[in-house]
Amino acid sequence: MKKLLIALAAFAAFGIASAQVGTAVKETGKATAETAKQGGDNAKAMTAKEPAKTMDKAQAKVHKAKAKKHRAKAKAAMKEATK
Repeated sequence: MKKLLIALAAFAAFGIASAQVGTAVKETGKATAETAKQGGDNAKAMTAKEPAKTMDKAQAKVHKAKAKKHRAKAKAAMKEATK
């Protein structure tokens, strides 16, 4: 009975840790996607005329902010998973 309880506790802990790692992986993927979008908008801004250039730069800043938020979430999830 004691071994069963220990095994059950281990599975519960593993489930929680794997959920945190899954969150970290998902948020890291989102951060990477936002960073790529930011690069694309910056490249578009280099070749665009003035009104479109300003919009592309603004969109790049939005993507940068989103990427930063996703990286912070991923970091927090990894910190939780390693507790």
